[in-house]
Amino acid sequence: MLVAQAGPGQRVERSAMRDVLSGALEKEVAGEKVLLVVPDRTRRLPLPHVMWAAVEALHRASSVEVLVALGTHPPIEAERLDAWIGRQSLSRSVHVANHAWDDPDSLCTLGTISEERMRHIAGDLWQPSLAGPTEVRINRAAAGADRVVILGPTLPHEVAGFSGGGKYLFPGISGPEMINVMHWLGALSGVMSTIGFERTPVRDLIDEAAELLPTAVSLVSLVTEGDSVAGMFVGDLHDAWHASVELASRLHVVWLDHPYERAISCALPIYDELWTAGKAMYKLEAAVADGGELVVYAPGVETVSSAHGEKIFEVGYHVLPYFLEQAHRFRSVPLAVLAHRTHVKGAGTYERGIEHPRIEVKLASAISEEECVRLNLGYVDPRSVDITRADDTTEEHFDDGGVLFVPRSGEMLYRVRATA
Repeated sequence: MLVAQAGPGQRVERSAMRDVLSGALEKEVAGEKVLLVVPDRTRRLPLPHVMWAAVEALHRASSVEVLVALGTHPPIEAERLDAWIGRQSLSRSVHVANHAWDDPDSLCTLGTISEERMRHIAGDLWQPSLAGPTEVRINRAAAGADRVVILGPTLPHEVAGFSGGGKYLFPGISGPEMINVMHWLGALSGVMSTIGFERTPVRDLIDEAAELLPTAVSLVSLVTEGDSVAGMFVGDLHDAWHASVELASRLHVVWLDHPYERAISCALPIYDELWTAGKAMYKLEAAVADGGELVVYAPGVETVSSAHGEKIFEVGYHVLPYFLEQAHRFRSVPLAVLAHRTHVKGAGTYERGIEHPRIEVKLASAISEEECVRLNLGYVDPRSVDITRADDTTEEHFDDGGVLFVPRSGEMLYRVRATA
């Protein structure tokens, strides 16, 4: 494994990225047909700089195709896609495509994960909703390449524990079966028991599925600080990812001395739907005291989800036991949609037909008060939130009269130190 790592407050320059990538990949990819898998715009990183370095390092490959790991996120239109990858600065022509999770013709089957294996992976989390074999499908381009090079950042993640690594394959460029099962398994574990932990049942499931891909895989695992790269780890799928998790655990976790009764979490503008802006809730959930309030401030968000919004509005957001106790009502709902509903609502109980969320989640967005009622979420008029100090500060967070205020939320995970 080769590494480029910056000192505190510094960044890895693109020339250093090129040198590390060339040393790790140049000989390996000679004459190969390479598929370069990259993140979508819901991740902050200087992708044009990294793409330039990667394409320079892959100059001996017979061809390079770029695939955006969207999962179920909306596709990026052509003009924005060219800007996202920095096509104008690339030294060779590359074909760029969005992954299409819902297009059967773009997918191929690698095999199945048996119910027995799923029971083993899920352990105590096992539920009948996970019964039966799970088909493992992936974008055909991955199976048709000589080598897949995954390039993307590692961050605390609500479903997998940490993003990155094989997660760019499953669910990044996978079929809906893995997308559904992975998200539901993560929901059964719960965000606060998952996010920021390296080994999780979902990560074990990702590894299990990745073993079915016959194509050679190389990983370029990045750790970011804001819009800069703080570390680059290039190697195999497991070692490079593990090294990036160690750095991300130091750079992307904020420890607080006590929980707050109220928090205002300002979602990064890269999140244009509640499906992704929910990260502003997941990353702060553990920082809010029992019975407290968390406001997701996202004035630009007016859509719940372009792919799943209709189904989410049918029932709204609820705690996990709400769905488990009434499983017969939700058999037709995709498991990934059920999982998202529990993630945004957070932990809680459901007893004798009454739901008791641990905290109250409110939206200060372009989603109307009437729609928030339908979603079973609280509403705050975004105009009533004073963000003056947030606009002027470079602080990761600050105490605003006893309120935890996070000006740029969605990447940093907030936890509370254990007290004796």
